[in-house]
Amino acid sequence: MQIERFGGAFGLRDEGALESALARPMNKAHYGCEDLIELAAAYLFGLARNHAFIDGNKRIAIVTTAVFLAENNHAIETTDATLFSFVLAVAAGEIDEEGATRFLRDFTLPIS
Repeated sequence: MQIERFGGAFGLRDEGALESALARPMNKAHYGCEDLIELAAAYLFGLARNHAFIDGNKRIAIVTTAVFLAENNHAIETTDATLFSFVLAVAAGEIDEEGATRFLRDFTLPIS
């Protein structure tokens, strides 16, 4: 668990914010989006920006996105520092969802 590993407070702050973040990529898919990277960016953006948890929102956003990509035979390939700076900028509102999609498109590769 990320909180146990890196520290922070446990708990859900806003269930509606979590449901909204998780519904974001499903809504895109429902309306015809089949772009894996765009769907992954929707997970990352929604979880990083909605602040559904008391702590660990950025970590949850990264891990959820990485798991979604892995389930679809892809992986984010960049340094931890680059990924950390990126998700901080998303959470701070400095990078929008389109920017998150561009970042993931640049740093995501298929795995076999």
